[in-house]
Amino acid sequence: MSSTPDEPIIVVRDVSKTYRLGDIEVHALRGVSLTVRRGEFVAVMGASGSGKSTLMNILGCLDAPSTGSYLLEGVDVAKLDEPSLARIRGRRIGFVFQSFNLLPRTSAVENVELPLFYSGQISGNLRRANEMLDLLGLGDRTQNQPNQLSGGQQQRVAIARAIVGQPDILIMDEPTASLDGDTGQAVVGFVKQHVLNEKRCILIVTHDNRIYEFATRILKMEDGRLTGIEKGGSA
Repeated sequence: MSSTPDEPIIVVRDVSKTYRLGDIEVHALRGVSLTVRRGEFVAVMGASGSGKSTLMNILGCLDAPSTGSYLLEGVDVAKLDEPSLARIRGRRIGFVFQSFNLLPRTSAVENVELPLFYSGQISGNLRRANEMLDLLGLGDRTQNQPNQLSGGQQQRVAIARAIVGQPDILIMDEPTASLDGDTGQAVVGFVKQHVLNEKRCILIVTHDNRIYEFATRILKMEDGRLTGIEKGGSA
C-alpha cells in the first residue's frame, strides 16, 4: 500500500461499534465518519466513555467495527484475515498505550528494538533503538529495565518504541499523562517533527489542552459521536 502526501491514509465511513454485556447493548460508537491525510496531527478529545479509545482501537486494527467501513489507503481492513492485520499492526502502525505495555524484565533498548524485529528488519536495529532513546533524553538509561525507570521515563521508552519503525500511523493514548509540563511539550514537539516530516500521521487521545497548539485538527467526541471539529494551533 502506498499513497502520495495529499491522499487520505485513513477513511472511516459511518462506523458503529456495539458491545453486548449480558442483556445490555453498549453503543460505543455511533456512525462516525472521518478522513485523515498524511502529514496530519489529529487530537481526539472527550470525556471518559465518549468512544475515543474504541475509535483508536479500530483505527489501530485492534478491533473491528460492527457496521461501517475503515479503509486504510483504500483497503477495507475488515476484509483482511488476522495474519494480514498483524502485519499491518507490526509494520505500519505505532502505538503508545497509556499503561506503556513495556516488557518488564527487558531493557529499555530491547523494548525499543521489538517493532524492528517483528517487522522483519535484521540489521542496524540496536543502533536505531539507541539513537531513538538518545533523542528522547534516555541515552544513559538504555540498559535499565522498566522497574528501574520513572513513569515519565517509561513513557518516553514507549514513545521511542512506537516511532522507531517509522510507522505510517502513530496512535498515542494520553502520551503526556506521566510527563511534567515542559517535558510533555518537548516530547510532543519532537514526535510531531519526527513523524510529520516524513508525511505520516499522528492520532492522539488526550485530555491535555496543551496538545491544541501542536494538532492540525481537534476532534470532539461525546456519547460515541463526533460532535465537533476544530482547527488546531499547528505549532
